Amino acid sequence: MGQPTPKPRARDLGLPFSGTPGPNNAITDISGVHVGFTTLTDTNKNIRTGVTAIIPRGGLSEPKPVWAGQYALNGNGEMTGTHWINDAGYFVGPICITNTHSVGMVHHGATQWMIDTYADYFRDRHAWAMPVVAETYDGVLNDINGQHVTADHAITALNAATSGHVAEGSTGGGNGMICYEFKGGTGTASRQLKLGGETYTLGALVQANHGIRPWLNVLGKAVGELMPEGRLIEQETGSIIVILGTDAPL
Repeated sequence: MGQPTPKPRARDLGLPFSGTPGPNNAITDISGVHVGFTTLTDTNKNIRTGVTAIIPRGGLSEPKPVWAGQYALNGNGEMTGTHWINDAGYFVGPICITNTHSVGMVHHGATQWMIDTYADYFRDRHAWAMPVVAETYDGVLNDINGQHVTADHAITALNAATSGHVAEGSTGGGNGMICYEFKGGTGTASRQLKLGGETYTLGALVQANHGIRPWLNVLGKAVGELMPEGRLIEQETGSIIVILGTDAPL
């Protein structure tokens, strides 16, 4: 059997977004950034969840820091490791995104992955692991209270992380998310920028679980207002995680 045809992206449909994307139009267009997923789906048990993993400097034998910062739109959420980022201005990764009730398990798995992957580093330097784990709530489409995500699922996502194409939509931690009252999930994009005669890349990866239908705007057009049927909610209650990366000097 042949491979299924990939879902078209917005540019494939002819939507004239501004800027010049990188080769993959993904956060992995930044050299060294790797992305991986574990996606859990069992419709008979109402399981639609997973883990998204981002390694800022993939393929190295020991962790290397990158400059970092964080900003919270509001405090109704959890992202581990931010105290250190605020204090030091850098971190070594990785970043994982999952559902609200699985932050602890994913943190445990990401820590174990760091200890195993950088074994000599952690043994010889008495180093500590402080991964970043963020979340959004997928309890509408997923049995979130079933605690289906395990530490091994985080390790699997991290081991699967690669450069190149990044799957979008119902993948990884985005599997059970809703956005603008439509199916949400994982998204990514990149733009190439010229600064001081050099070309740099800015990349983004999101876990989108936010918005009400009338807010959906595409290229300045309020298309959500044209689709009033089948509304799910009347008031915004969601959230979004946005990961930005760049190879520009900071």
